[in-house]
Amino acid sequence: MSDNYESSIRETLILGNKNIKNITNDILKPIENKPGKLWWISIIISLLAFIWGSICILYTIFTGIGVWGLNKTINWAWDITNFVWWVGIGHAGTLISAVLLLFRQKWRLSINRSAEAMTIFAVIQAGLYPIIHMGRPWNAYWVLPIPNQFGSIWPNFNSPLLWDVFAISTYFSVSTVFWFMGLIPDFAMIRDKIKDKFQKKIYSILSFGWGGTTKEWQKFEEISLILSGLCTPLVFSVHTIVSFDFATSVIRGWHSTIFPPYFVAGAIFSGFAMVQTLLGVVRKVLSLENYITRNHIEYMNMIILLTCGIVSLAYITEYILAWYSGNLFEKFIYFSNKAATGPFWWAFWALIICNVIIPQFLWIKYIRRSFFWSYIISIIINIGMWFERFDIIVLNLSHDYLPSSWTGFTPTFVDVGIFIGTIGLFFTLYLVYIRVFPVISQSELKTILKKN
Repeated sequence: MSDNYESSIRETLILGNKNIKNITNDILKPIENKPGKLWWISIIISLLAFIWGSICILYTIFTGIGVWGLNKTINWAWDITNFVWWVGIGHAGTLISAVLLLFRQKWRLSINRSAEAMTIFAVIQAGLYPIIHMGRPWNAYWVLPIPNQFGSIWPNFNSPLLWDVFAISTYFSVSTVFWFMGLIPDFAMIRDKIKDKFQKKIYSILSFGWGGTTKEWQKFEEISLILSGLCTPLVFSVHTIVSFDFATSVIRGWHSTIFPPYFVAGAIFSGFAMVQTLLGVVRKVLSLENYITRNHIEYMNMIILLTCGIVSLAYITEYILAWYSGNLFEKFIYFSNKAATGPFWWAFWALIICNVIIPQFLWIKYIRRSFFWSYIISIIINIGMWFERFDIIVLNLSHDYLPSSWTGFTPTFVDVGIFIGTIGLFFTLYLVYIRVFPVISQSELKTILKKN
């Protein structure tokens, strides 16, 4: 064994010959120092998008959802597309934090904190759409099994829409607890190092009196494993239940047993792509190049390639089953309405190019390890996954059983504005988060310092 304990098998996960003090100072620097120009530019753009979206939400509430592009045939459209898209993005956070923790994957340590925050912020965006879509958001609490002014009227427990409420609220609650638990040792570090008295008081409260004793670390690791065990099935259950919104219906094109695994794989695919996008932002904004390395980017891209293969197989399976079944309605959906030359050809080809073709470039090692190309491809994948949800929802609803009911869909400025507003809120929350919370777990990073 060499004097510096370097592994001859695994590539280094921390660059720059860092020691324990360096890690503490680097993680503390964004919190102690004033934000840089890149952070201010990013937060201003995000806030402007959020303000535009807020105006569109208020306009919808005071006017009604008739201001959207919905019609008699397509009563689910842009809003539910965005809801499913945001729920899917939230999946990778729990997967990176919980599943990779159970498998003892050390490369997760530089990226898990961003992924956990992404989960929470993405679920917040997803939760906005069903509430607005109700038309009377002030009655949103009716979906919960609590007494209301109608007395005996309770939610329909047979409805997949109610299953969404329980699944997503449970997912959000457990993910938030898991995220906050991991932050406690870092809050204690900030409490001990920071000089501002007001900030020291805040972080003292958040650290819950953490002292870093052996017993506290033992309990911390036990609770982390328990929460990981709880979060892991949620990764698969939440988007499975979201898929039941479609799969349990009798609408052709939706009534399919392939939807649960198809949705889960697609959610992980899009979620990992969004983590790549966030890593590209935080790496430059906070100058964390020594901690978010090419190895981290490459490992993430390997999982993206894997899930891309699963999603591509699901696409192929849909067409094979439609052809083999001999069902005229299935053939109509997959070979006529959804064909490359149909009325929504642009959405179909955007899906195929972004989700199937573009990710194949990640097989090239140079691209797979490139920060720039990984960032660009991650954005393209999330665009493609949005079109996937659009294809599933709008394309199937646009052609009803009666040709006289066939119609198209055109989003209004309100549809577009609310979506852009949720993107703005998402990045606003994330940018504020990386300024006041440690974006990398310094306590966990120190455990692998000599094992690099």
